[in-house]
Amino acid sequence: VVNTIAKLAKSCTLRLTVSKLYFILSDKVANGGVSMWCELCQGNVFDEFQMEGVASEHNEIYLELVPENLSRALKTAQSAKAVKIKLTNKHCPCLRVSVELPSFSSSSRIVTHDIPVGVIPRRLWNDFREPRVPDFDVSIYLPVLKTMKNVVERMKNLSNSIVIEANLSGEMNLKIETDLVSVTTHFKDLGNPPWPSEDGCQSSAEGRDLENMAEARIDIKKLQQLLAGQQVNPTKALCNIVSKRIVHFILLHEDVSLQYFIPALA
Repeated sequence: VVNTIAKLAKSCTLRLTVSKLYFILSDKVANGGVSMWCELCQGNVFDEFQMEGVASEHNEIYLELVPENLSRALKTAQSAKAVKIKLTNKHCPCLRVSVELPSFSSSSRIVTHDIPVGVIPRRLWNDFREPRVPDFDVSIYLPVLKTMKNVVERMKNLSNSIVIEANLSGEMNLKIETDLVSVTTHFKDLGNPPWPSEDGCQSSAEGRDLENMAEARIDIKKLQQLLAGQQVNPTKALCNIVSKRIVHFILLHEDVSLQYFIPALA
């Protein structure tokens, strides 16, 4: 998960609560930035977990960190007997990653990494709330991500932007158009996920043209970054399109969920 996040964000916020860990990137979508929300249950990651937030009614910790640094530290832990992560404050706030490596002698080897972090004050926490799922025009399951990645990588050499369009009949197209060339890749029979409507009933496609395409033009590099960084291997991947405004990706894998928002280009 951390390797994926490191490919998507140079710096991000790590939010710790008693039951969950969140990696959050909230570039202002209005300014053309992407945003991300990744959620993990701590019980599936740690054998032992202790934390104390700023106060009993605000039992949370928000840290700013460079995910690449955490990714590097955890790479040394691949064959470890045990890994301990602790928030310390010696010269500056740090996440200390202590890795106990197997040893041929009776004594074990411990490798320690100190990763500098910034502690985010309570008054700024509201900037890191879960993004609202936009009121989308079409929601569709994505094709095999590896296939989609290969298509997007080829298209990236021809254009800086890509149009994603989809309808309620399980069809999705990836299109690029330049003065010299126009290329479209078609995907069929992908399926459309059922979403509950506001009143809690399953939303239906009644009264809507199932063939009608919703589309958004987005920065092809941002899409390629998401597909290239995928190391989570999602069991479910879907995409919500708000016409000409935003494309919202949701990747689910057992106990991890990753949401990624790419704003449309004007």
